[in-house]
Amino acid sequence: MNIEKMLSRCFRMTDEVWARHANPWSVWTRYLCLPLLALSIWSRMWIGGWAWLLVLLTLIWIWLNPRVFSKPESTDNWASRAVLGERVWLNRSAIPVPAHHQRVITVLNALAACGALLCIAGLVMPNASATIAGIVLTILGKSWFLDRMVWLYQEMYPQNPVYAKWLY
Repeated sequence: MNIEKMLSRCFRMTDEVWARHANPWSVWTRYLCLPLLALSIWSRMWIGGWAWLLVLLTLIWIWLNPRVFSKPESTDNWASRAVLGERVWLNRSAIPVPAHHQRVITVLNALAACGALLCIAGLVMPNASATIAGIVLTILGKSWFLDRMVWLYQEMYPQNPVYAKWLY
């Protein structure tokens, strides 16, 4: 099992949760998660052990985010299609995706992972520049990944009736 499927299982991403996560509000507010988590961890220097409460609240928000928004009125927008593409990507063992997407997505995930490692290093040291650079690199990698997910979905849904039903 790959890490993406493991995370999907941890988040208990049912069809209903995926449908809600396709709401653009879910996607755009998700961009706040890493900066909020980093700020929560960083706050240990100001508020000591109380920082763990902020970390816990941020982790709860990360888990709740795909659930708190309603199913969107339409999935015919960039943010929704990015989520639909993620579902296609996660299903690649059952329905393979074209090779030209696989290579790029692997590089983009590696880029985001490098950013996450830099962010973690900055939080441990603590070094604000490394933390911020890590956040920026992670978000850039993830944004490019999401854009690729839109492209992947656009390419895959005409060939698969299940994927086509997700677009409304």
